[in-house]
Amino acid sequence: MAKTNVPVSTALLPLITDFTATPGVDPVAIDAFDHIHLYAESAKQSAYFLSTAFGFTPLAYRGPETGWRDSVSIVLRQGEVLVQVTCPLRSSSPIADHVKRHGFSAKDIAFRVPNAESCYYESVKRGAVAVTPPTRLSDASGSVVLASIQTYGDTLHTFIDRSGYTGPFLPGFVNYGDIFPKSLPSSAAGLKVIDHVVGNVELGKMNEWVSFYERILGFSQLTHFSDKDISTEYSAVMSKVMNGGVGKIKLPI
Repeated sequence: MAKTNVPVSTALLPLITDFTATPGVDPVAIDAFDHIHLYAESAKQSAYFLSTAFGFTPLAYRGPETGWRDSVSIVLRQGEVLVQVTCPLRSSSPIADHVKRHGFSAKDIAFRVPNAESCYYESVKRGAVAVTPPTRLSDASGSVVLASIQTYGDTLHTFIDRSGYTGPFLPGFVNYGDIFPKSLPSSAAGLKVIDHVVGNVELGKMNEWVSFYERILGFSQLTHFSDKDISTEYSAVMSKVMNGGVGKIKLPI
């Protein structure tokens, strides 16, 4: 297996503390779900499961073979659904800590946006906890601007503007087939888009997180389910569905 090094440049864009939104333009406009980033004990094992059980096709790869030493990431696609699965290569890494606490779980619900800087600065201005300031990643296929804020638990929202990029996923990733010519077995299951992503929050904190999405991202409440609407003999759940991105983003809390 040939080693492939992918040059990637990273630049932090200037932190604008007095950012002002453009009049008439939604400063936190969201076009769609970009991808779901999952942390796992083994990226290859998880990718095999997603391929054979759910029909995903491996799209992109980043790991030791590409010069990336801290983790292994495999990106899979089906329809417009993108899933990134990452596992740690060091037991003391933040990724390993997350897996120890949560197991196979979602770390990042990423949004595709027309302006990652605007989304980030406006969200922080409205009270969001900043995680990653606007960062430009570049390689031979162009550049991507991304930035992240904190949401419930250990979960992030990353804003991604990939309008200037033509590579398979993000700078630093290569086509999966360039590293592993033998593709994983898969047969599409008919998945086309991400319909919604559920956030399970602490008891008594549902309204707090509903308010977060209203204040920070400008979402509105689409519907409400009480514990009488969703229940079994042994359990029940309350849910408020938040709606954003001109109806493209639905986040039941």
